[in-house]
Amino acid sequence: MKIAGLQKLTLLDYPGKVACTVFASGCNFRCPFCHNAALVLPERKQADIPESDVIAFLRKRAGLLEGVCLSGGEPLLQQGIRAFLRRIKELGYFVKLDTNGSRPELLGCLMEEGLLDYVAMDIKNTPSKYALTAGVPGMDTAPVIQSAELLMCGRIPYEFRTTVVREFHTRDDLVDIGRWLKGAQRYFLQGFVDSGDLIASGLHPAEPEELARAIQLLKPFFNETALRGV
Repeated sequence: MKIAGLQKLTLLDYPGKVACTVFASGCNFRCPFCHNAALVLPERKQADIPESDVIAFLRKRAGLLEGVCLSGGEPLLQQGIRAFLRRIKELGYFVKLDTNGSRPELLGCLMEEGLLDYVAMDIKNTPSKYALTAGVPGMDTAPVIQSAELLMCGRIPYEFRTTVVREFHTRDDLVDIGRWLKGAQRYFLQGFVDSGDLIASGLHPAEPEELARAIQLLKPFFNETALRGV
């Protein structure tokens, strides 16, 4: 595992759990609004935290922390992810994965092996605008669609979430996402925040009033839907 960051305590990243967040480096998407550009762009200098240091930290916090969030970047690009997750589970932790859904085969294997307890999948946009929003011209959206279908089988708890950026998302786009993912357990809209470490510049959040209207339009499609970060 190439680990670029460790947040030692989070009460927000894992629903209902006191957790820490491990940030894997590298990503196959180039979303212009990505707030972790330092983890995504290979030319950026990244921290290198030994996997053994993270495991040692988790041993010390056993009984105090309940869960580990594995985020990025895109964690499913890491060749050592299966062995890393096994070590975490052996310590008795719940595991939440944040993913862009681009590797459905691996996602399915990790679920089958009982190495994941919760998955949060980023939905970049409606399929027709996915390549533009993900920053990957000509990308094949089939793996993303397959990952969404896999999660909607309901084997483990999951959520879908979309970071809404004025330049990329319209109200119609969000309703199209609702139609695509109709029946999903949870779908959240997240307000875009300029972290100062973006891949692109000149981007803006949607107005809170517009997001609130979008949520009302999305409610019929999902068991649970709400705003975050607004």
